[in-house]
Amino acid sequence: MDKIKVGIVGCGNISGIYLENLTKMFANTEVYACADIIRERAEQAAETHGIPHVWTTEQLLSAPEIQIVVNLTTPVNHYEICKAALMNDKHVYVEKPLSLELEHGLELSRLAQEKGLMLGCAPDTFLGAGLQTCRKLIDDGFIGDPIAATAFMLCHGHEGWHPDPEFYYQQGGGPMFDMGPYYLTALVSLLGPVKTVCGIAKKTFQHRTITSTPKFGQQIEVQVPTHVAGTMEFVSGPVATMVTSFDIWDSTLPRIEIYGSRGTLMVPDPNTFGGPILFKPAGGEGFAEIPLLHSHAMNSRGMGVADMAACIISGQKQRASGELANHVLEIMHAFHTSSESRQYAELTTCCERPRPLAPGLLQGILD
Repeated sequence: MDKIKVGIVGCGNISGIYLENLTKMFANTEVYACADIIRERAEQAAETHGIPHVWTTEQLLSAPEIQIVVNLTTPVNHYEICKAALMNDKHVYVEKPLSLELEHGLELSRLAQEKGLMLGCAPDTFLGAGLQTCRKLIDDGFIGDPIAATAFMLCHGHEGWHPDPEFYYQQGGGPMFDMGPYYLTALVSLLGPVKTVCGIAKKTFQHRTITSTPKFGQQIEVQVPTHVAGTMEFVSGPVATMVTSFDIWDSTLPRIEIYGSRGTLMVPDPNTFGGPILFKPAGGEGFAEIPLLHSHAMNSRGMGVADMAACIISGQKQRASGELANHVLEIMHAFHTSSESRQYAELTTCCERPRPLAPGLLQGILD
């Protein structure tokens, strides 16, 4: 099988699972080089995963061997590194969000289109077995006509476990920009694009205390809303209620539910690739678990990169696309701007639902 050479920029907390999967799980990717602002981290990653080259970011972006740059830096750096990669004629896949500002995301999409390059963005969890099975159930009419949905991401922030939690409370962070992409990408992949958003947001605590190592006891100034609630109207008709929060100690609410004219579908955690999936038909007595019909049920981060690699070879349109990421980015901003203006936010972007994956593919293979 043809392999596409990949360069990783950013060898921090999230990079381990990408490197593991792109070197061992997916058959069409070869991690050729890595880079990090802290060179020791890149060297450790290269040693652990058998990566042949450790370069500076500038060297990696300009290297003729690299075909896809995977940008795993913090959100504040996404735009500049993605733009530099595109200017160096590289396809780019970036961790979420695509950029901090929508105009920058749209600029990156235009640049990629002008250069005939692919621009992709996490999350790629919607390509996993759980959400792809849900997609097939909806497309096959299993729940009837989708009517409404709910989505809840409720926790008490990341300062208790993450070694560098500060950026979660800076511009580009907060529960909506950190975890919202998983939920919104899942909902758009299942129900299609959104046209109207109404939101209310608040910042509950002005400061947070880090209780993880190595920064135990340090204070974080909170710069973004940490509790965001609102509604979305989809182009196809359904209305969804969504709450994301870093202010909640615990909850028993479901992650995502889709309500149809013929029953209710309980969707698995969109931050994972597997199940469980539960369904209760109209008039039924209880929820029953639905078996997964697709592969990639374990942590398959990097699947969007592998899909991009497959599309470079086949010429098809990638699934975790910049178009999808920009639409999700505008939705996230819309929750905040609606809260600030106390008005509905009418969206200016749109996107197609990503192509579904075929059931029964072999692990590590994408069509």
